[in-house]
Amino acid sequence: MKTDNRDRKRIVLLGCTGSIGLQALEVADQIGAEVVGLAACRSVETVEQQIRKYRPRLAAMYDEQAAKDLQFRVRDLPVQVLSGMEGLCALAAAENVDVVLNAVVGMVGLLPTLAAVEAGRDVALANKETLVAGGELVMRRAAEQGVRLLPVDSEHSAVFQCLQGAPPGGKAERLILTASGGPFFGRKTEDLGRITKADALKHPNWSMGAKITVDSATMMNKGLELIEARWLFDMPADRIDIVVHRESVVHSLIEYADGSVIAQLGVPDMRIPIQYALTWPRRIPSPVRRLKLEEWGKLTFFPPDYQTFACMELCREAITRGGLAPAAVNAANEQAVSLFLEDRIGFLDIAELNRLALESLPASTGSGAAEDILALDRQVRRDTLERAAALR
Repeated sequence: MKTDNRDRKRIVLLGCTGSIGLQALEVADQIGAEVVGLAACRSVETVEQQIRKYRPRLAAMYDEQAAKDLQFRVRDLPVQVLSGMEGLCALAAAENVDVVLNAVVGMVGLLPTLAAVEAGRDVALANKETLVAGGELVMRRAAEQGVRLLPVDSEHSAVFQCLQGAPPGGKAERLILTASGGPFFGRKTEDLGRITKADALKHPNWSMGAKITVDSATMMNKGLELIEARWLFDMPADRIDIVVHRESVVHSLIEYADGSVIAQLGVPDMRIPIQYALTWPRRIPSPVRRLKLEEWGKLTFFPPDYQTFACMELCREAITRGGLAPAAVNAANEQAVSLFLEDRIGFLDIAELNRLALESLPASTGSGAAEDILALDRQVRRDTLERAAALR
């Protein structure tokens, strides 16, 4: 059942061919949103199909050749095709847009987020790296521009939803992020040396892209989410806990000063947080399957294994250290995961390369401006490639 078009949102979708992007378009259909712009990296055929369905006025392809190919394919339609990082940023800052949903993967998402913020656009954020690498900068500019950052990750959406019930001026004392534990829950370090790419890409609960699925397997994903939560909710890292919850029904929790703990629950379906980010503060009908606790029988919770899954603790160390340390760990991880997916390093090498990047980071790494973040990102990626070659 579709809703009416009251307060019809005009959206730009960055990362329209990925898992979040495709589900976001399902949500757009459901809520009657107008898709003003679409952006992807190089999946030309999929973007062409989307353009013919949604008839946006703008599109962008990060890959320059893909943009030329798309422009030729849709030459019969009144759509302007942009290219490269400049094109993504122009799309993010487009006029007559209510919300920009940033669902691209990796550091490529930082500058488009900043462009949207500078243009005064609300941002529905599914790109972790924006706040992991540039959290202080992005949050400061969002506050100055009066822009809302609406979380799309299920964990941060859960915290955000729980906070909606807080009294004026009320603030949580503690955040509790849940983690599925990934495909290797319960295993020890000696077991993980034999992990293959195929093993790491089998997530027990969620269907995601390759990079995010590997991050879930190493539990780096949860470390990145801890950093993101620190900025989204202005919460010190030592008051953000992680708990392994295999069923992925409790998406996260908050604790107030009186000891009350509030949780957000739902079936593991990303359309719930996507829709809430696009319709907030309203709640409207959704086709998502309803949660029936009796069907689950029991919900389980376990402490995380920080020794086996060292990436979580590296992220906590990075955000505690501050400055550009989170950006360095993120850059090393992106490069390491890419190498792992190319079968050039082993599974355990990912955490090792992340550790080396953090340990080798100089005390002073720049002012935290976008150009400093991007320069450090490039340098850490180069260093990680060299270290990876030495590991083998």
